[in-house]
Amino acid sequence: MATLLYRLGRFSYRRARLVIVAWLLAFAAAIGGGLALGGQTDETFSIPGTESQVALDQLDALFPAVSGASAQAVVVAPEGASVTDAGIRDDIDTLERALVGVDGVDSVLGPFDEFADGQVSDDETVAIVRVQLDGASSDISEETIAALVATAETVDVRVEFAGQVFQDTTVGLTISEVLGVLFAGAVLIITFGSLRAAWMPLATAIIGVGIVVGAILGLAAFLPVSSSAPLLAVMIGLAVGIDYALFILSRHRGQLARGMHPAESAAVAVGTAGSAVVFAGATVIIALLGLLVVGVPFLSVMGVGAAFAVLIAIAAAVTLLPALLGVAGAKLVPREGSRAWKRAHPDASTAPTMGRRWVRGVMKRPVLTSISVVAVLGVLSIPAFSLDLNLPDGGSEPAGSTQREAYDIIADAFGPGTAGPLLVTLDITQTTDILDDLEAVRAELEQVEGVASVSPGIPSPGLETAIFQVAPETAPDDPATKLVVAELRAAGDAIEAEFGTPLAVTGVTAVGIDISTRLTAALVPFGLVVVGLSVVLLMAVFRSVLVPVKAALGFLLSVGSAMGVTVAVFQWGWGAELLHAEPGPILSFMPIILMAVLFGLAMDYEVFLVSGMREEFVRTGEPRRSIEDGFANGARVVTAAALIMFFVFAAFVPEGSGLIKPIALSLAVGIAIDAFVVRMTLGPALMALFGRAAWWFPRSLDRTLPDLDVEGEKLRHHRDHRAWAAEQGDAVIVADRLGLAGTDAELTLVAAPGQRIDVVADGPLRRLVGATLAGYLPPRSGRAVVADAVLPSEAGRASRRVTLVDVSGDRLAPTVTIAALVSERIALAAGYPRGLRRTRRWIARLAAALTALGVDPLGVADPETAVATLDSRRRALVLAAVSTLDATPVIVLDHRDDALSADDIALLDALVQRLAPAPVVRLWGREPGSPAAAGAVSVQLDSASALTERSGA
Repeated sequence: MATLLYRLGRFSYRRARLVIVAWLLAFAAAIGGGLALGGQTDETFSIPGTESQVALDQLDALFPAVSGASAQAVVVAPEGASVTDAGIRDDIDTLERALVGVDGVDSVLGPFDEFADGQVSDDETVAIVRVQLDGASSDISEETIAALVATAETVDVRVEFAGQVFQDTTVGLTISEVLGVLFAGAVLIITFGSLRAAWMPLATAIIGVGIVVGAILGLAAFLPVSSSAPLLAVMIGLAVGIDYALFILSRHRGQLARGMHPAESAAVAVGTAGSAVVFAGATVIIALLGLLVVGVPFLSVMGVGAAFAVLIAIAAAVTLLPALLGVAGAKLVPREGSRAWKRAHPDASTAPTMGRRWVRGVMKRPVLTSISVVAVLGVLSIPAFSLDLNLPDGGSEPAGSTQREAYDIIADAFGPGTAGPLLVTLDITQTTDILDDLEAVRAELEQVEGVASVSPGIPSPGLETAIFQVAPETAPDDPATKLVVAELRAAGDAIEAEFGTPLAVTGVTAVGIDISTRLTAALVPFGLVVVGLSVVLLMAVFRSVLVPVKAALGFLLSVGSAMGVTVAVFQWGWGAELLHAEPGPILSFMPIILMAVLFGLAMDYEVFLVSGMREEFVRTGEPRRSIEDGFANGARVVTAAALIMFFVFAAFVPEGSGLIKPIALSLAVGIAIDAFVVRMTLGPALMALFGRAAWWFPRSLDRTLPDLDVEGEKLRHHRDHRAWAAEQGDAVIVADRLGLAGTDAELTLVAAPGQRIDVVADGPLRRLVGATLAGYLPPRSGRAVVADAVLPSEAGRASRRVTLVDVSGDRLAPTVTIAALVSERIALAAGYPRGLRRTRRWIARLAAALTALGVDPLGVADPETAVATLDSRRRALVLAAVSTLDATPVIVLDHRDDALSADDIALLDALVQRLAPAPVVRLWGREPGSPAAAGAVSVQLDSASALTERSGA
């Protein structure tokens, strides 16, 4: 991966303007497309398969009049007056007529209508007008909502509106989020000591976030998307976008200070730091996409949107950033003597850095440090054990909004449960005395503990189902309401047994409770998957057992502390006023979002700190010194990255939406604790206690787990091999003790353009040489350059520059004609269409070449001749000639040992030279003991590594 990213970074640097224009076009297209499609966010939460959702779906089919969106117009009498006063009743009648006239309103039920029930408060100061709308909440237009609100102006009394359609679904950013970005910019300026460098991470992050927001708004035109989805994507996209670019740019500036060429430095920075970025980003994406398995549609959309934001941030960091570096060129080189230059030359300064002093202090008392950190974080995690999850309701709306005002009025006048009533559905298809049974069932429901009131049962027009509106004694987000739902469902079993009428509990409140229950149940399995994944991934990265276990346990401490602080603020109310928050249940999907995002970011910091320690340990073998040097090298950039994350996340807390506030606070706290306490304090202390055991790794695991190479070790080998290849002059093939897989044989070889090489060995070993030089088999050891492709790091490139052919033709189908063989080769190798004229012209050229070599082209000149019908000599001539169509600089030709004589091989070699468009290196396989060819270089190779190179006679 590091080598691939190296090439990508080099390409982006060299084609900077092309890459920048492509990103700007994508930015404009995404924003323009999202606005043009006009997608609106939707706060309709659903969860397929639950009792509440199944009941809602049945109502939609059997009783559509009550299954759609609804609203409540709350009329408040002036102080000292009553809603039963004649003047106010006239106002209510006027309001009802105005509501009926609104386009999109299906029906209106006034508080004094015949079938009204419980729509006037006991003190007669508040009345409720119920409005049934056409369609679901997501189908109600902004014009309809505005018209509903406008009806309040037709009367002289106070009117507020409640209902899901009035929820605030705008996606807005406030000044605090802008301040967060400015704080991040300040950290970048301090980190780099350069304005020219500091703006680049901000630019890449903002462009990436713009693309993501445009895509999500466009998606909202086709799918229900919560208003928190784009906000979450903006928050995460800004944070990781700035951080990922910071890691790469910091590596680039350090390399420039040490004298590396800007173009090479940008490519190396993308290949090394970019590998860690891709690894960390991939873990975040995997964790966020893991939200799909929870089975909650709105949460799935949020997870996919946030994952897309991380993906775009990765892409911008490894393509757009190096393009910006290409525009800046050598202007980013730190001045000699500057702070950036001194950090790249630690020997130039005698004073230890703050990071080095910190880690030395930690390692002096590792036991005390470890116990203290675990104790403090354990205490911070205690509130998390009282975590209460729920979805937002009217009480979560912004203070002063009409829905919040209506919610508070209803809760005060009718009881908190009336503000979020439950809907009980009853299957009445099997009852014969519907009205009496409905009244009896209502009496049963009123006996359920925690129920304040039950409306009369209303049967559907087709008499398939009936509904009751049940008001609990407690608010929708009160834990006691969850018990009421459970009690109602338990009572349903007895009701079904007595009346033969299956019962289900649904409604917005019940749906929210079911979603919260499912998410709470998913927390532990999701956490186990995330922790297990982190252990496996870090084992593959660090080749260690203790380091991944330490990292996973530290992640759990970070998550527990972040949840504990969030519960203390948003649930217990500690300091809630300072953050403009109101105490209440925690957003049901906050813990899963927290674990998913914090997991990837924690792994990011772990990789950047511990990879430096591992590198130093491999080089020196001294555990304590490797911890100190590795920490000192990575502490500054990790500190800057964590501060940027903290400021960006924290900026969404004071003035953010109610949905995003707890997520933002938990992420801000989690990042601060994970980076500064867990990774930079507890981590070094435990590593010091582990000593050499930190790097113990069983051989079985070493063989089983892949080497992810996020440290760029393979890239360093590739660059060394590239430098070696550049020293080989114009040689087409240079092999330096290239070990053949599965044998102990090694190949050393130099081939100039147009030269013939005879590989003298048994057939299987010869074919192994060809497959290795062509990049199809990885070499066991050594290095080689084949037509400017370095092995083993550029095996794919080598395969495109080497043609392998068995001129014996034993595997050809008997029906393949010369024309079919040639046209297929042209289409696949040269990229031309299978034109008969081009094919015939090339066959005529082949016949002319054979004639010039003194060979009768009989049979070969006929395009319709089946290749298998030719004798072995002519068949070999055709196959050898066809191999030149690839126009590769190297052709490896082999055959059965008894198929061709030395003269036949010489003839085939001459034909290849005549037809090849340029001087080509030919590698011929030759059996041991056969005569050497004139002018050829013979390579004697056997499985005992006896290896000689000599010129043929």
